[in-house]
This record gives sequence, structure tokens and C-alpha cells, in this order.
Amino acid sequence: MFEDFKKFAIKGNVIDLAIGVIIGGAFGKIISSFVTDIVMPPIGVLTGGVDFSELKIMLKKATETSEAVTMNYGIFLDNVVTFSIIAVTIFITIKQFERFKKKEEKKVVKPSKEVQLLTEIRDELKKK
Repeated sequence: MFEDFKKFAIKGNVIDLAIGVIIGGAFGKIISSFVTDIVMPPIGVLTGGVDFSELKIMLKKATETSEAVTMNYGIFLDNVVTFSIIAVTIFITIKQFERFKKKEEKKVVKPSKEVQLLTEIRDELKKK
């Protein structure tokens, strides 16, 4: 059983996936910081100094025995912007990889005329 697990864990796909998850997590933190610290403050200034992280709807006021219940839609908006930036970035990255892949496919070497002729002769001989 250990040998089977070892074969599974050493496969390139598992290692690539692990690396992708780690890089994705770090990338998510960078984008989250970018949105929270860079994008949202200017938007707040443009909207009259609104701090999006403080936007909320009071559902129930605090009492001596319970805390206030709020719907924090500002944090939700921040997360939507973060998701949108990540989605666009991933889309652009995938498009670039596809573009490079198409270039590699175009580089496929066509067989020489002699090879083509020999292939045609072989195919004709197989028919007979």
C-alpha cells in the first residue's frame, strides 16, 4: 500500500497540482491585498469617503445581553471585486498559454517531398 501511495505522490500531476494550490493561495492573498489596500480606497474617495469594509445593514441592534446583528455587504462587495480581478487574471493567463501552444503547433515540421512520395507509394502498395 505504501508503494502505491509513493507512486501516486511522485507522479508529476500531483506535484504540479500541489504547486498550483500553493501558488494560487499566495496569489489570492496578493490580489486580496491589492483590492483592499489599492483599489478600494480610491473608489471610496470617489464615492465621498465611503469605507466599503464598514458598509452594513443593521438587522438587530445590540442590547446588554446580545451583540448587534449586521449584514456586512461592504465586505461582500470587496470580495466580489477580488474575485473579478482573479478571474480576469486567470482568463488572460490561460489565453496566453493557448496562444503559445498554437505557436508550438504551427512549428510542426511537414515531411519532405520525398517522405510524402514514399508514404503515397506505401499506401498504394498496401491497397494492392
